[in-house]
Amino acid sequence: MTVVTVIFLLLVICSIMDRSTAASSASRKCEDSLATPLPYSAFTSSSVYGRGYGAGYAKLNRIQGSGGWSPLDTDRYQWLQIDLGSRKQVVAIATQGRYSSSDWTSQYQLLYSDTQNNWRPYLQDGNIWTFVGNVNAEDVVRHKLDHVILARYVRFIPVVWSKEGRIGVRLEVYGCSYWSDVISFDGIGIISSRFRGKKMKTTRDVCSLKFRTTARDGVLLHGEGQQGDYISLELHRATLQLSINLGSSPIYGSIQGHTSVSSGSLLDDGHWHSVVIERYRRNINFTLDHHTKQFRTNGEFDHLDLDYEISFGGLPESAKLSSGGKQNFVGCMEGITYNGDNITSLVRRKKVDTSSFRNLTFFCSESNSFPVFFNSTSFLQLPGQSDSDTLSVSLSFRTWNPNGLLMFTQLADGWVELGLIEGRVTIFMNVTQKKNTRIDISSGSGLNDGQWHSVHLNALENHAMLTVDGDEASTVRTAIPIQIQTGGTYYFGGYFLHANSRSLQRSFQGCMQMIHIDDHLVDLQAVEQGLIGTFENVSLDMCAIIDRCVPNHCEHGGRCSQTWDTFSCNCSGSGYTGATCHTSLYQQSCEEYKLQGKSSGTYWIDPDGSGSIAPFRVSCDMTEEMSWTTLRNDLSPQTSVPTSFKGKKTSLQITYNVSDEQVLSVTNRAERCEQYVAYTCRMSRLLSGPDGVPFTWWVGRDNKRHGYWGGSGPGIQKCACGIANNCTDPKRYCNCDADLRTWKEDAGLLVYKDHLPVREVVVGDTGRTGSEAKLTVGPLKCQGDRDYWNAASFSSPASTLHFQSVSGQTSTDVSFYFKTSSSYGVLVENLGASNFLHIELKGGSVVLFSFDVGSERVVLNVSSPNVLNDDQWHRVEVEKNFKAAVLQVDGVYRDVRAVPPQGHRKQDFYTDLYVGASRGQRGFLGCMRALKINGVIFDLEERAKMTLGVSPGCQGHCGSYGMHCKNGGKCVEHYNGYSCDCSRTAYDGPFCTNDVGGYFETGTLVRYDFLPDAGASLLEEDKALLGVSGEANLTREELVFSFSTYSAPSILIYISSRTQDSLAVVLRQNGTLQIRYSLGGLTKPYTIDVDHRNMANGQPHFVNITRNYREIRLQLDHYPLSTYLLPEASDTQFNLVKSIFLGKVFETGQIDPILIERYNTPGFVGCLSRVQLNRVAPLKAALHSGTTAPVSTHGILVPSNCGASPLTISPMALVNDPWHIEAVGAVFPFKEEKTSGDDVDHNFAVIGGIVSVVMFVVLCILVFVIRHMFRHKGSYHTNEAKGAESADCADAAIIVNDPAFTETIDESKKEWFI
Repeated sequence: MTVVTVIFLLLVICSIMDRSTAASSASRKCEDSLATPLPYSAFTSSSVYGRGYGAGYAKLNRIQGSGGWSPLDTDRYQWLQIDLGSRKQVVAIATQGRYSSSDWTSQYQLLYSDTQNNWRPYLQDGNIWTFVGNVNAEDVVRHKLDHVILARYVRFIPVVWSKEGRIGVRLEVYGCSYWSDVISFDGIGIISSRFRGKKMKTTRDVCSLKFRTTARDGVLLHGEGQQGDYISLELHRATLQLSINLGSSPIYGSIQGHTSVSSGSLLDDGHWHSVVIERYRRNINFTLDHHTKQFRTNGEFDHLDLDYEISFGGLPESAKLSSGGKQNFVGCMEGITYNGDNITSLVRRKKVDTSSFRNLTFFCSESNSFPVFFNSTSFLQLPGQSDSDTLSVSLSFRTWNPNGLLMFTQLADGWVELGLIEGRVTIFMNVTQKKNTRIDISSGSGLNDGQWHSVHLNALENHAMLTVDGDEASTVRTAIPIQIQTGGTYYFGGYFLHANSRSLQRSFQGCMQMIHIDDHLVDLQAVEQGLIGTFENVSLDMCAIIDRCVPNHCEHGGRCSQTWDTFSCNCSGSGYTGATCHTSLYQQSCEEYKLQGKSSGTYWIDPDGSGSIAPFRVSCDMTEEMSWTTLRNDLSPQTSVPTSFKGKKTSLQITYNVSDEQVLSVTNRAERCEQYVAYTCRMSRLLSGPDGVPFTWWVGRDNKRHGYWGGSGPGIQKCACGIANNCTDPKRYCNCDADLRTWKEDAGLLVYKDHLPVREVVVGDTGRTGSEAKLTVGPLKCQGDRDYWNAASFSSPASTLHFQSVSGQTSTDVSFYFKTSSSYGVLVENLGASNFLHIELKGGSVVLFSFDVGSERVVLNVSSPNVLNDDQWHRVEVEKNFKAAVLQVDGVYRDVRAVPPQGHRKQDFYTDLYVGASRGQRGFLGCMRALKINGVIFDLEERAKMTLGVSPGCQGHCGSYGMHCKNGGKCVEHYNGYSCDCSRTAYDGPFCTNDVGGYFETGTLVRYDFLPDAGASLLEEDKALLGVSGEANLTREELVFSFSTYSAPSILIYISSRTQDSLAVVLRQNGTLQIRYSLGGLTKPYTIDVDHRNMANGQPHFVNITRNYREIRLQLDHYPLSTYLLPEASDTQFNLVKSIFLGKVFETGQIDPILIERYNTPGFVGCLSRVQLNRVAPLKAALHSGTTAPVSTHGILVPSNCGASPLTISPMALVNDPWHIEAVGAVFPFKEEKTSGDDVDHNFAVIGGIVSVVMFVVLCILVFVIRHMFRHKGSYHTNEAKGAESADCADAAIIVNDPAFTETIDESKKEWFI
């Protein structure tokens, strides 16, 4: 946070503390009981049930009379009114039922007013708020108001009441006194506050005021200076507009200081509205009725220069000529302050100029308007003249709905209807005397904009005229075929005639006032008193219109439109989707596109999702191992550098196709970044400037200057040739520094991503005669996405990550990936003081999302047809906004619910946000990554480092520990570790390292059959790995086994087929090994004889035979690998593999006669183990009785490892083993079997001793070699690691070893000795 920002925040806080009582929110002391001290007469009501039920008895905890107020009728037309005596600040309300009764109010609304008309409903979260009341007669329910209201009169409106009794209430309102000077403006007079000096130049301004008006246009505040600075606050179409200019530059035409921001709507409602403007330099807070807009002014200037005065209520005479006819303000203002001066107080004390006022008054006169509020089931019936030949009706209305009925009247012969259709006022006249002649006329457009509009219908003699908004010039006239006769009854807003079947969906929703019938203003107060007319479901003396698009809940530039009941967002062209344009249409990085199977190309990415950074286009290069993101610039390759004169330098600006913020979002997430730069020169030096200052440098992120070039790094003022010690001039560190007349080049990659991208290159040596240079700056290329793989693993049901101070928004989105083998677990939840959000996995296939809206809990759930606890990554996305909630799993399965209209506010994430379990619930066991809330990535890895039971990264992940599964074993992940699946190997044990073997006695054989319909499936995996083609026709096979025996001759292994193809491995009479291939095409089998050793010596021997088409490779024990080739006449396919025989052959059909005669009797006696053909292990299948493999055994077969040394892996230190049973209290993760603890300890001890001795010897040798070879002085630390051995010098070793340069090398010379 910058110093300027801190100062601005401190000044804002101070200004808030310094505001007058009129503008401050209720303090702790503002909690006086306002209703209890009042006299009985201060309480009035719509009706009274009886003498003891009067309104004056409705005081909290009182039992006088009948113990509270109850009206005569129990319906929604009842109200209880309190006259507080003068304007008060009201901060809370409390209610009870009527004493010792079944009468109470369960839900209610509040209205308030300074006078006893034009009532205003209490609003919260953009809606008319309904308070939760009582469920019995005695308990007190208190509500603190979300915002303070200022009023003299408060009305209590019952909405829902006791089902057992009637409406009943006792109540109290809490607050304190309020007083402020009020000034009435008549549209002529203005207040001119002159400065002490002729001019005022400020960097900080604070202005506040309250206003009330029924006019939709007018200037509230204005000040200007001769240099072009100004500040203006005005109403325009009932919207408040702040315009400010801190100065424009005539020299730099691009610097324009004008800034204009609008706020609010419907501000001509005759109610008080508060405004606060706070400025510190270019930072401005613009607050209207508790909604604050923060912005920065355009231009580069910080001071506001005003001349002579600032005016309130209009423009001074000097400014009117250039104002374009702006109107002065008509209405009332109070609490006007400007930079510490109380203007209203100065006016009362006659300290400011008010000479323009005709009659300055310090009170606010009542409005003579009397609005009527209609909902979808309302109507107002009024009388008029009957049998008249003239029909005259006029009214003013405001609405958001494009359609609705304004007025209907029955004629003596026909009817007349006045309504809105698609925002136009339309008249339908139906005259039945002329065979239902229908007359349609319309006028106006867009009249459903929420503004007041007037309409006048006049039908006289044989003409009808329609005038909208008093524009006589656009009056529409039409002829009527007959003279009309009025019926005398008029319906406004709706009608309910039983004989009429018209749709009620066109009923008017909105407000009307100034209703005239027969050119007479209707006395609506008399209607309210029941003296004339009748009505149903209307609210008199109130216009409860709400602008649901202010503030605009459509995010990211979405366009808001509304009806009376709701709003909608048009997200087209914004790059976002959803009910409020909150969710990005694009993935966060090229890495995410790559994992979706996308190929290289141009894509839109949105790194922060729903955050403030807009989506942008990048080039994605998808390789097999990684993804690269490319951001291009506008500099062409080999751009000629202009010649510099008089020792000046030439600057080349590099502009990218994205903003600085977008570039930063890519580099911050990337694993590494690089950018190619090349300087092609002829007599133009690059870095070797005078006094060590480089001739040329480049400017990167944060406008910082860097003096190293491509191929080098921070702190090393060299080029790539200087690192490699191969520059043109051995005494220089760049080729161009040789200063030759021939063309040379210095090129390489800049790889320190915190310095990238290159934004400017400043070239300093092109001014000499003959000097030329060309510059190339390639695109910025970044690899990977660290945030996408930022993960943590939860190894205990009680483990959790706790985050605080999470930014809350009115719309909330959460997304993450998880993998688990557990069926239940809490994934994410927020336990805010007033809000609740909870995401949970249930039953292994259901994700549940629940949250609170006000007092109501909304629950969504998605049931996936596929299990979610399968140790695979699954994505969860949730969003909650003003209109709907969405839960989506794996981008396919989703649940959408509409949310209640009440209770929306910024999520209270400032107390506790948990990833995993909290409050003793069943926790999450598994891995989670890429957790993002409202566009902000959470660093799970960093928080996991300091949290017990949670490990950074995805521990147990087979990518980290899968190497421990040997001999082709498959790593299987579990929430608290991993296990090795040895089912497709010839081994057993936790890591597939235990031999599976058997001792064969005389006559023993094992037969494994490939069934005709199963052979292909049994070898299906090998088709991909070893080239099995067709229906189990092998062109490649690998046969591996071990044996020990004293018996010769004998058959070790024989593989038969459904043709005459076969493979046999036998021991001849002398104990030597022979391999016999018969694949067709030859008259006799192709044999390989291994004559150099007697294998029947009782020692264990290992054999690996691998064939790839004609090539046969034989690995025998520790002897060198031998290669053989099948003859050209031989076939290369082993057709239709049928059976594998171990120890002896028992087969029908044509078999190699030599095999039977010489080797099959009496059979193999000894041990066979590790037998495996491709992925088929026949001996293991025979020894595991629980398998269902097609294997049979004849004779006696005894399990044994044949004396072969078991394969082992190095033991893992307990502190490095995240799944050790004592470390986390988890069960032992390996599933196959448990080895003997004593044996393992013994083996580990022996191996550990040997390893220790070897490591000590190697270390001593390394110390000697390093001391001898790497004594080199330079500006570096000799921190050589991998990569150093291939470097030509220590500088190069640093570049090779650490291409990201995570530590900047000091300029000071350092030498380290071992």
